[in-house]
Amino acid sequence: MANSMARSFLQVAATEEVASPLRVVQIEGLVILKIIKHCKEFSPALVTGQLLGLDVGSVLEVTNCFPFPIREEDEEIEADGANYQLEMMRCLREVNVDNNTVGWYQSTILGSYQTVELIETFMNYQENIRRCVCIIYDPSRSNQGVLALKALKLSDSFMELYRANNFTGEKLREKNLSWVDIFEEIPIKVSNSALISAFMTELESDTPVKQCDYDRLQLSTKPYMERNVEFLIECMDDLSMEQQKFQFYYRSLSRQQAQQQAWLQKRRTENMARKAAGEEPLPEEDPSNPIFKPIPEPSRLESFLVTNQIANYCNQINGVAGQNFNRLYLMKSLHDN
Repeated sequence: MANSMARSFLQVAATEEVASPLRVVQIEGLVILKIIKHCKEFSPALVTGQLLGLDVGSVLEVTNCFPFPIREEDEEIEADGANYQLEMMRCLREVNVDNNTVGWYQSTILGSYQTVELIETFMNYQENIRRCVCIIYDPSRSNQGVLALKALKLSDSFMELYRANNFTGEKLREKNLSWVDIFEEIPIKVSNSALISAFMTELESDTPVKQCDYDRLQLSTKPYMERNVEFLIECMDDLSMEQQKFQFYYRSLSRQQAQQQAWLQKRRTENMARKAAGEEPLPEEDPSNPIFKPIPEPSRLESFLVTNQIANYCNQINGVAGQNFNRLYLMKSLHDN
């Protein structure tokens, strides 16, 4: 009886360890409004904040958030930031509000968020939180009529490679990891309480639309497109510099291999002469020789992030250009009529 109970307990423990994958990030509407308000108030400065909620099965519920204070460069002290977070969470706990950290949110400019700093922040959160997400909000893109809000997490295969700090081409091919496999975008589901939904229903029935939103027909998106193209050109320059690093590495590697072959040929010729003279042959490899010292391969992480950023800018330009064409065709039809 005791053995069967022990086995069942171990089976239950083993099943609890295997967590279901994260499918949906469920955010309350009030949390989204807080994030948008905080990011727009301080735009174009970048801001961050803490996400609070519950991790329930395959759903990560975000029920509350609070902003981090903005400090000047000379006042940035990590201890003060940690004390502020602890004090805020203590106050929320006293008023019986969810105070479990499930991630953080941050603002961005034209989607330029795919950086090494974001990955390092993910890894720091991952040490204490099994599943965490980052909510990215882009005020500049939201001004174009799109709610630019997305939830991101790092893929498990990428985190494994990042912990090993091994981003060589051989390791990436072994793990079958490409630049699109760094981040995983989790679908966002907006949730509201029954009272809020009922109140919004009342507002819709009592306040019919009395004026048209002509801003949606604005044809000028020149500043937004220009900045996207400028950022895209900068990323192309960064990618070119990364490619030059790899070109230099492969040139150095081929030069070293040629030196090794010449040295080995010379050593073999010398050993043949020594054998003919009845002497002991010398070893064909000399670890003390600098030409046998392996050349470290540069990390491909930076080039992967730059490629991700280029793809993001191209998608944004395609989206805005498509909307502009629709507006132009609409205006042409109105003029013809």
